[in-house]
Amino acid sequence: MASAVWRSVAVWAVSTVTMLVLAGILPDFRLQSADGDSATSIAVTAALGAGAFGVLSSVVWPLLVRALLLVPALVLGVLVFFLNGSLLILALRLDPSGQSEAAPETAVVVAAVMSAVASATGGALAVRDDDAYRRRLYRLSDRRRRQAPPPGAPSAPGTVFLQLDGVGHDVLVDAIGRGLMPTVAAWLGEGPGARTTHRLAPWRTDWSSQTGASQLGILHGSNHDIPAFRWYEKDTREIMVCNRPTSAAELQRRAIERTGDGGLLTVDGASRGNLFSGGAEQLALVLSVAARRGRENRSRAGYFAYFSDPANAVRTALSFVADVSREIGESTRARLRKQRPRVGRGGLYPFIRAFATVIERDVVVAAVIGDMFAGRASVYADLVAYDEVAHHSGPRSRDAEKVLQRLDRSLALIEQVAEHAPRMYRVVLLSDHGQSPGETFHARYGLGLGELVRAGCGLPVPRKARRTHSGAEARAAVRAALRRPVEEGGEEFRPTLPPSEPIVLASGNLGLVSFPDVPHRMSREEIDERHPALLTTLANHPGIGFVLVRSEEHGGLVLGAHGAEIPLDELDDGPGPLADFGVGAADAVRRTHAFPHVADIMVNSWYDPEDGEVLAFEEQIGSHGGLGGAQGRPFLMSPLTLSPPVGAGEELVGAEEVHRVLRRWLREDDGPQVPVGDDATHDDARSA
Repeated sequence: MASAVWRSVAVWAVSTVTMLVLAGILPDFRLQSADGDSATSIAVTAALGAGAFGVLSSVVWPLLVRALLLVPALVLGVLVFFLNGSLLILALRLDPSGQSEAAPETAVVVAAVMSAVASATGGALAVRDDDAYRRRLYRLSDRRRRQAPPPGAPSAPGTVFLQLDGVGHDVLVDAIGRGLMPTVAAWLGEGPGARTTHRLAPWRTDWSSQTGASQLGILHGSNHDIPAFRWYEKDTREIMVCNRPTSAAELQRRAIERTGDGGLLTVDGASRGNLFSGGAEQLALVLSVAARRGRENRSRAGYFAYFSDPANAVRTALSFVADVSREIGESTRARLRKQRPRVGRGGLYPFIRAFATVIERDVVVAAVIGDMFAGRASVYADLVAYDEVAHHSGPRSRDAEKVLQRLDRSLALIEQVAEHAPRMYRVVLLSDHGQSPGETFHARYGLGLGELVRAGCGLPVPRKARRTHSGAEARAAVRAALRRPVEEGGEEFRPTLPPSEPIVLASGNLGLVSFPDVPHRMSREEIDERHPALLTTLANHPGIGFVLVRSEEHGGLVLGAHGAEIPLDELDDGPGPLADFGVGAADAVRRTHAFPHVADIMVNSWYDPEDGEVLAFEEQIGSHGGLGGAQGRPFLMSPLTLSPPVGAGEELVGAEEVHRVLRRWLREDDGPQVPVGDDATHDDARSA
């Protein structure tokens, strides 16, 4: 108690000195009357102002943050500065001498500096005080946390699952080898004096290699009927999007209905920063509950728990501004160097990126720390920073590497916190998918997938798209299919058959084409009758790897260039267009073909197995969502005290199988485990 009082006095003194220094530097900030005051009077005024600001920050600030929980987090991060400045103005007006004042814009600067200095001073004084360190981290946690078990109470180890969104297995191995992630390297026994505590293995995603499908399968045990990141459902006439709150809630409901189980985290679990809850009662930044209204929606509580501390708020806000500036600088440099491939990074993107790399990261990490101090049995958290940056800068860009370094520091913090938690914790690190590099389909061919589909249907397309080589070939194919002469110039071509306006959606390098006026999934024969050139145009395009359709004669049918047509049942004998996409591609396509809401036409882009490049149908130079390259090869890193995920020589395939492995680990007590499979060995070497 005495040490806490002493630290408070020290912070107050430093804040007073900081206020005096700022009053001497800033012209619009004064602590004395116009006629001048004695040094003692000025010092007393500064001390009163600093004290009032500290009290208001401790008492009023949490109330302000709670009142603003409905404000979008991106806006709240910017408002931090102005709210803090308002508290300073109020503190100065409480000064009984009435001699201190500050212009509003100056108050913002003074408040930010004082909060940062106070935070640094308090942290420095509490370095060797474990109790103070514990209290500091408790303030980061959910204020409604349950009490930790009493000292000495028997408790099984807890498990923290940390998802590094979009970090592929090969990217992680490369980052470790280059010294970008020393914390992770130490877990794998690399570095001086390091002791191996974890094993690393890759796993293979489903055809839909994106967070919605992977995380639903991992957390809820089923990603059935998730054909892509976004798709059209004919029975409801709705477009489902995995990162839309209403869609996420419906997908979670369907998964629970299919499995009959609440999810991975139903027993004393916490879900942080995820698309789905996993059945957890403790929620923060969970999209599937974000659309709810009322007290039952506790997803935004994570913001309150973090931003209720003004020092945290200011530190995160400053980092937010720094990251916005960093993104503007990096994108400008890429543009001046005419870097290729490149996508637009202007508009609101710098702020969106900073939200993912700073605000969401800080809030999620703080929530995990709070969960560990609360002694919760299981925690699953998603850190999305790398995925967001890699989409626009590239999976192996300098920008993405810096994000990996900062994520590694977050992992180091969580590892340190585990030493102070009331129970032992096992940290499992994993990713939901990787990312494959490559330029966009539009950049290479001058038109998007939607325009190519419309051209193949004989529907009007923009003049710029008509003039491209792909657009011209598609229009010529339509004329030939309908036995109309090819005309040089002239009026806009109109098909003689009634057109069906297609809905074309993109999920990375996976495209989906649906005809909404037909209530069922159209067959190849029906599509050919209505749009005789469409499937040929798509299958023969150099930017498309293969096309999946339903055939009345063969069932599922894979179409490729030069007239290749392989029924799904015959892919094992001859993969045809799927040959370049590697082991498991046929199984992934067959599984998706059986989904009730698969599109009329599923289109996977071209893939270069030598360079690992794909062509995204979205504006991304690092993409995922389909088959091809690193996007389908995430990783799973687990403590050696847990049983191996699969037996020796076996491969972990699909998010649903990952769910079964994680559920098995939650049932295991800490200690040596029996390996999976007859020939498995408890080897602590990394698997390649």
